[in-house]
Amino acid sequence: MALDSMTLDIVATMVAALLGAMLLHFGRQENTPALRWWGAAYILGAVAIALWTLVGEVYGVVVSLFLSAIGLVATAMVWNAARVFHGKPPSVIGLVLGALVWITSGMLLDPAAQSLRLTIGAAIVVIYAMLTAAELWQERRRTLHRRWPALIVPAMHGFVLMLPILLGNMLRDADGAFAAAWVTIFSIELVLYAVGTVFVIFMLVSERIVSAHKRAATTDPLTGLLNRRGFADACAQLIAREAREQRPVSVLIFDIDHFKSINDRFGHAEGDTVLKLFADVVVNNLRLTDLSGRIGGEEFAALLPCSIEEAMVAAERVREAFAASGVVCEEKPVDTTVSIGVAGGPAGTELDVLLAAADTALYKAKRSGRNRVEAASELPLSLERYRRQRAAAAAGAPPVQPGQAVVSS
Repeated sequence: MALDSMTLDIVATMVAALLGAMLLHFGRQENTPALRWWGAAYILGAVAIALWTLVGEVYGVVVSLFLSAIGLVATAMVWNAARVFHGKPPSVIGLVLGALVWITSGMLLDPAAQSLRLTIGAAIVVIYAMLTAAELWQERRRTLHRRWPALIVPAMHGFVLMLPILLGNMLRDADGAFAAAWVTIFSIELVLYAVGTVFVIFMLVSERIVSAHKRAATTDPLTGLLNRRGFADACAQLIAREAREQRPVSVLIFDIDHFKSINDRFGHAEGDTVLKLFADVVVNNLRLTDLSGRIGGEEFAALLPCSIEEAMVAAERVREAFAASGVVCEEKPVDTTVSIGVAGGPAGTELDVLLAAADTALYKAKRSGRNRVEAASELPLSLERYRRQRAAAAAGAPPVQPGQAVVSS
């Protein structure tokens, strides 16, 4: 059964309009500007196809040029939507440049040079398609794994557009058979491209939403550091990676000294300021390869892929920087000191074991006068015994004596 070109154009118009309305709806619902850009592009493209099909040939070349220019603006809007999706401002010049080139070339070229005009128009669309693919591919460096459709869909669209340009001279289409076949193929491909692009759009948006929810679930909203859950998950991955290379790891536990008195004297707002300040101090004085998180009220922790000796140097650097931060609350200076416990272990040591040893060293630092760094002399032989000792200490029971399974002082 032969496919009528007008029928295909009507189908393309209806599909583009439907997809555009859907994208606009979800763009408003999710408050996503990029979706609104994509939706508007589809609606404008549907209008351009419909007008060109109905009146393009009736009113001659000039009207056809301007209607085609509207379609090029819609194509440019798809590219701008990809820019907005990545947080970039839309390109106003890029939005109209392709249409202006198309209209100018149409006015200057001989009316008989139909093939050359089609070549210019196809080249403009291909450029926009490649720019769109480049924008969508930019997130390949992030934790979004299904990137290939974002490149393949626009690339295939560009290839179909360039096909008559690549093969036209070889086929020497004297009777117009190749051109007619290509128009049919392009009309079908246009519908598939519209649907495929929407699939890519929703794939990218859904992955971004999932990624945002995951970050929210693993990030402390006050300090921006990892929360306890996020810290544990990230540490498990880092420890496994270091274990494969047989490299040691170390843990630091920080506890801000007399933090309760800061809250009592100046209020929780000032206390939150001190917490955020300390988080900044930790981040600025550790390496990019180190992990840090807030694991309790005023307790923070860090995992360093290094020996305990290097970790002690890093801990001392954090302690000195926080002590010199010079916080003032209600025109009164506030002592900002921190006690730090450090523990290190061989490759593959579990995080809970390192935290238990570092926590014991932290208690030693606090009992020794605070504002100091202490290292654990050994790892706990039994985490269960460590937890019982920790609970007993919190309840005010006599501390476990040295020489038992958990180091204490």
